[in-house]
Amino acid sequence: MSDRGDSNYPSRGNARDNRSPGSRDGAGSGEGKRFSGSGRPNREGTPARRTRDGAGFTARKPNPRSQDRRPSRGDDGQQRNQDPRLPDNVEPTELPDEARRDLLALDKTSADLVARHLVVATQLLEEDPARALEHARAARRRASRIAMVRETAGIAAYYAGEWAEALNELRTARRIGGGSGLLAVMADCERGLGRPERAIEIARSPEARSLPTEAAIELRIVAAGARMDLEQYDAAVVTLQGSDLDNAREGATAARLCYAYAEALLAAGRRDEALAWFFRSSEADSEATDAEDRAVEMSEADPDTV
Repeated sequence: MSDRGDSNYPSRGNARDNRSPGSRDGAGSGEGKRFSGSGRPNREGTPARRTRDGAGFTARKPNPRSQDRRPSRGDDGQQRNQDPRLPDNVEPTELPDEARRDLLALDKTSADLVARHLVVATQLLEEDPARALEHARAARRRASRIAMVRETAGIAAYYAGEWAEALNELRTARRIGGGSGLLAVMADCERGLGRPERAIEIARSPEARSLPTEAAIELRIVAAGARMDLEQYDAAVVTLQGSDLDNAREGATAARLCYAYAEALLAAGRRDEALAWFFRSSEADSEATDAEDRAVEMSEADPDTV
């Protein structure tokens, strides 16, 4: 269950890809070990959830609660005896073997407890991000030197909209485990903190040039969203152009890329082209985005453009 790259995590923003913690590039063995989820950028330009609410992006608004917040050691000490309750039916063996191997440095009791918190955090990621974050923090308190655990905490914080905490956790995971990290998620956190320029810098970094295709696409979608934040709509269009867009045929990644491109075109005032790309997005994967609905709405609003 470990995939490579930086793209299949559920994200909160627009590359709101259904990211889940556990395996992928940036934790553990240096390539990361997100153990579930599949990233989907959606309307706000960050890794996105797998829903039909779109896969493009809109300008992100900073979360004032998240500005420069960092979990402190004092807080961890106070909360050590206030961990969220674990369901009795959750077993440590539900954590994939690859992720469990990262916990071998712990004693068995601690490893099993951390594994159970990670399992619950992953299960709750979509339906209750706040509780998922509580479980991820509980795991982090007991295994703060394990990259996969810190990455999971970062993804949970990302889902919960705690951009600063998410960024801190993901950076720490990179320092511990090496690898390029979850660049699309990190860039989207910068957007969430009101720093789109930094998101663009991440997209231009040397690490970004070595990402696998799908991970690179997710990062470009986030970078285009950052351009949208800055009202640089033509630049957002150019950011998304490339051979992978020209050759996009089918699949969720192609659908999200086409959708993001349609959003950028629409923002740049190129409505007819945007409509065509919404249709292409729907043809690539009708379930990955709400492109079909968007196209129908646009067509009904102005039948002459069809």
